[in-house]
Amino acid sequence: THGHLDHILGLAGLLSTLTRWEAIEHVEIWAGRSALERIRNLIFGVVFRGERAQFQIELRELEPGPILEEESFELEAFPVNHRGGHCFGFVFKEPARRPFLNEKAFELGVPHGPERRELVKGCSIQLSDGQTIDPDDVLGPTIPGTKLVHVGDAGTTDDLLEYCNKADALVIEATYLECDKLLAERFGHLTARQAAELAREANVSSLYLTHISRRYRARDVLAEAAEVFPTVVVARDLDRFQVKRIS
Repeated sequence: THGHLDHILGLAGLLSTLTRWEAIEHVEIWAGRSALERIRNLIFGVVFRGERAQFQIELRELEPGPILEEESFELEAFPVNHRGGHCFGFVFKEPARRPFLNEKAFELGVPHGPERRELVKGCSIQLSDGQTIDPDDVLGPTIPGTKLVHVGDAGTTDDLLEYCNKADALVIEATYLECDKLLAERFGHLTARQAAELAREANVSSLYLTHISRRYRARDVLAEAAEVFPTVVVARDLDRFQVKRIS
């Protein structure tokens, strides 16, 4: 997300472990320009100082927009306002789909097999009796894909709304409580209430708070956010969550 040390130092241990224990040939690291400068110094000035890495390390500069487009999901980067430039958040989104209506297909005489696969792809088919079946005949209304938004550190939420809109899960920092809002503004962070207000305004389904200051108890952070947005969790290291499309 950005180049501050608490967000990149883990790369040192990860790459060191990969060198010793994993048969790997190529690693790509994507980050903003300023983050890549620090990452480059960390990797080649500390981890592999005086030696050559056993695999290729490729540093790729992030720009706002699509990063990855696979059949199962898309990944997009968007700019985030934090201390310094070249900070990013990420949207993970499954493609929209139209469910196949089995009963309708049966009524129309569409056999199981490649014909149905073609219809799902959006192609019309012709049956053995000469009848033409169009995708609209057997596909239901479009269902949006599951959407997960991840924001690292952020100083404001004004520019995040369009990217977080209707996310099934929003993972975002909540370093401070409202009682320390001046500190949050000074250091470019959010309060739990600000994160919750963004979740409410963006109409997200679930909110996951991270990057909590050790000065607070997790239950106090949770309570402040829940006053605004009840479907909230204070995430902990090694927690696992399944994100599903709610509607």
